[in-house]
Amino acid sequence: MILHVDMDAFYASVELRDNPALIGKPVVVGGTPQGRGVVAAASYEARKFGVHSAMPASRVIRICPQAVFVRPRMEHYAAISKQIRDIFFRFTTLVEPLSLDEAFLDVSGSERLFGDGPAIGRQIQSAIAKELKLVASVGVAPNKFLAKVASDLDKPNGFVVVPEDGIDVFLNPLEISRVWGVGPQTAKKFRSLGVESIGQLRELPLETLRFVFGVNCEHFWRLARGLDTRQVIPDRIAKSVSHETTFRNDLQEDDALEAWLLELTDQVGRRLRRHGIFGKTIQIKVRYSDFQTITRSKTLSNSSQTTQVLWEAAGDLLRMVRQENQRGVRLLGVGVSNLSRDAKIQQTLFGQKEKQSADRIDAAADLIRDRFGNSAVKRASSLKHRVKHRGDPRPGD
Repeated sequence: MILHVDMDAFYASVELRDNPALIGKPVVVGGTPQGRGVVAAASYEARKFGVHSAMPASRVIRICPQAVFVRPRMEHYAAISKQIRDIFFRFTTLVEPLSLDEAFLDVSGSERLFGDGPAIGRQIQSAIAKELKLVASVGVAPNKFLAKVASDLDKPNGFVVVPEDGIDVFLNPLEISRVWGVGPQTAKKFRSLGVESIGQLRELPLETLRFVFGVNCEHFWRLARGLDTRQVIPDRIAKSVSHETTFRNDLQEDDALEAWLLELTDQVGRRLRRHGIFGKTIQIKVRYSDFQTITRSKTLSNSSQTTQVLWEAAGDLLRMVRQENQRGVRLLGVGVSNLSRDAKIQQTLFGQKEKQSADRIDAAADLIRDRFGNSAVKRASSLKHRVKHRGDPRPGD
């Protein structure tokens, strides 16, 4: 049996828990209307006004003037996510995190110890509520697709079980948009065929699906029948690690852009080191005021998690972009992909002394920041800008 556990309005719920004065108010975690930020999470009170994630903060203030904006504290959320995961591990080692606030769990091998899937799901939901004072929704089903759909049906604090002999009854009345891969445009195609529900999708011949949707036809055909053979993969390595920032005013100076890029690269390197991951492909993202977005990438000869190595590659890419276009920059980002856990492949990047020195610098900086906050130590080049670290606790936190 598979569980999908999804924390309800996670970032916003953490802020409400930590600051009870916010309870009952439309809380928005993200950037402010004075800047160019977007919504990272919204409380259920804010959602009643139509506020949702990725919405520009300037739009939020128009539809919900009384919104209370709270800046994200990503490292705080990550620490709480680890506590949630520790609860999962009491019941099974087969835990596949999808993000900080959701995960799949395979509890098939735990039923003799803790009861059946629904019983385990109830115990996990209760432990999160009692120990962390947070609310989770749980879906229990024979596979990942069904469990994910189930957890989303009755939020917040939802608990939906899909029995093996009740899959058709569960799926048939649901909207077609509940099928993974069916976005607004695909849903429009389905509606043109007279298909509004998953039950109606089940009635379409495979040949019709193939004619309209091509290679995706079998995917839709299988999910409409609740078929999903994917396994829960524990300790999954993310596809990429990235950080980006949007500037309040377009940034033009090359020195300042390089300083910001170093700051972002340092954050990416820190995350890689924290999780014991090495990356081989470096990518930067540059967005101009007209929203034109440029990306450039470079693949290293050896994977790395060392800030200096990542920074040299990212800096080369930024200089390449700036040679092509000197316009003011609205958004800057850096990411690392092609990830692995193999530490041996990093050994030839430097001479041994240079590598040991770079690793010591990273380790010392990480230790200081873990204890005193992101602003406690900076690289000299990053002082060319005045960055405010979103992960730092605010006064009173």
